[in-house]
Amino acid sequence: MMRVIDLMREKNINQILISNPFDIFYLTGQFIDPGDRFFCLYLNFDGTKKLFANKIFNLENKVMDEIETVIYSDDNDPIQIFFNEIKKYRGEKILIDKNLPARFFLPIISKRLDTKKIFISDILEHARLIKTSEEINFMRECSALNDKVMSLLIKNIYESQSELELEEILRRIKKDLNIEKFSFEPIIAFGKNAAEPHHVPNQTKLRSGDCIVIDIGFIKNNYCSDMTRTFFYKYVSEFDKKIYDIVLEANLSAIKKIKPGVKFRDIDLTARNFIKQNGYEKNFIHTTGHSIGLECHEFGTVGFRNQEEIKENMIFSVEPGIYLKNKLGVRIEDLILVNKNGCEVLNKFDKQIKIIG
Repeated sequence: MMRVIDLMREKNINQILISNPFDIFYLTGQFIDPGDRFFCLYLNFDGTKKLFANKIFNLENKVMDEIETVIYSDDNDPIQIFFNEIKKYRGEKILIDKNLPARFFLPIISKRLDTKKIFISDILEHARLIKTSEEINFMRECSALNDKVMSLLIKNIYESQSELELEEILRRIKKDLNIEKFSFEPIIAFGKNAAEPHHVPNQTKLRSGDCIVIDIGFIKNNYCSDMTRTFFYKYVSEFDKKIYDIVLEANLSAIKKIKPGVKFRDIDLTARNFIKQNGYEKNFIHTTGHSIGLECHEFGTVGFRNQEEIKENMIFSVEPGIYLKNKLGVRIEDLILVNKNGCEVLNKFDKQIKIIG
């Protein structure tokens, strides 16, 4: 909480209204999926903290550190209640996060006389970029879980198996290990299907020489993991091996670049330029990575347009790929923790080319 208050003071912002449920969880430990109801946390740098929640969420008796809970019912106008609660601050600049639905944002504008003092906030996004020691431990544990599942899964790959059959085995492993949730729907792609970065598993059957892209992640202690590995079944052609080696070197060179003070864009360009030098620039069709934590994709993309500098204790993915339509796709993804002198790769699963079967 104090990190956010400090950022508000640094930016000369008196008050902020937060509606992203993950941001509210980050600050209060209470996670609510509000649906179409108003659920927001108000902070003022004078120390005022108010959580606005519908009585249906049953938060009346929840004890939260110095946070007052303002309860309303479906019969009330939550925006009017909000303004009644902060009326002494109405003349001050207010930041509102970009997640607030228009059905609440527009009434706030209509009820506020000086709309020039309403701004969109990214304070929470920047605060969540820097992980605490507890968050880092959670992320390490979740990445270790990813490594374990990948090791078990590849032992269950066999000829003529469909992508959906392998996905079903993955779900059984998840259940056997008492893993509650995926952090995203798994991507399993055989052969030419791997040329689609977000391929949805189907009845395509595995054949000798196919590449196998497996992109999986899980949630443990509310934090996400994400890892991709590419394998080959029975054998790998010289051409496919060349593509794999290019992607692997792009991954390794980008990771080697990482240390505090380097810009996100420079990490992306390190991987992108290596792929470009090898003639496949047009086949690398996404950014090199994304920040991760409570959500799998968080603020802070590892892309060539992001001019921000990376800082110690940030965690993000490095996942270059080459996608050749009707041929194959190769992606290698790791989660990276920035430390004082460089970085730590959270995934320990081997990245050297592996032939299965």
